[in-house]
Amino acid sequence: MEVVIVPDAKAGGELIAEAMAQLLGRKPDAVLGVATGSTPLPIYAALAAKVRAGSVDTSRARIAQLDEYVGLPAEHPESYRSVLRREVLEPLGIGMAAFMGPDGTAEDVQGACEAYDAALAEAGGVDLQLLGIGTDGHIGFNEPCSSLASRTRIKTLTEQTRVDNARFFDGDIEQVPHHVITQGIGTILEARHLVLLATGEGKADAVAATVEGPVAAVCPASALQLHPHATVVVDEAAASKLKLADYFRHTYANKPEWQGI
Repeated sequence: MEVVIVPDAKAGGELIAEAMAQLLGRKPDAVLGVATGSTPLPIYAALAAKVRAGSVDTSRARIAQLDEYVGLPAEHPESYRSVLRREVLEPLGIGMAAFMGPDGTAEDVQGACEAYDAALAEAGGVDLQLLGIGTDGHIGFNEPCSSLASRTRIKTLTEQTRVDNARFFDGDIEQVPHHVITQGIGTILEARHLVLLATGEGKADAVAATVEGPVAAVCPASALQLHPHATVVVDEAAASKLKLADYFRHTYANKPEWQGI
């Protein structure tokens, strides 16, 4: 995988947004896989600025969701579908008709998971999948010891995750669902380009395990080592535990400009 060390989150967001803009220039109907959380917000802000400036056309772009709460109505303000509508689709001028996501309210949850994998395949697959990373190395809601071949499926949230997410539910953990649908690691690995953004010292151990550690289910993000085109973008704080940080800086500084990330 390629590791790019940037000064801060804003720089990382601008770098990744430029890669997304170039992709849309080559393939206007590209499928962009998006993630929720605070980490990717600088990406969406930078890409939205390009849309407003007229330097990128998102009119034919398609958006694919990484994960969703089970049992939360789609119109609930904290369903990930609603969050992505506010943070991604509306700022980019993309309508809900171009959005793909699993049905978290389906009676047959397993059937909904299988249907989503089928929908992604029918759409031609994800062209670029954005990822964040947890302090324990999880991607999506694939917690440690998730199968590296897993497909989209239902997962049970840990108590700590529900505590962490309670801030979005008026501080009331009882409002936080116990289950989610998440793309599996095997599903994620089918995207043509994986781009993981990590910022802050709290992510440093997970980044080091992902990039320099063994491929192991205990660190789900380490599966990115198996992908032919995976890019890990980290700020200086998140890169602080990398033994090969100087090498990564050297290789990126001497990379042909036309190659992109």
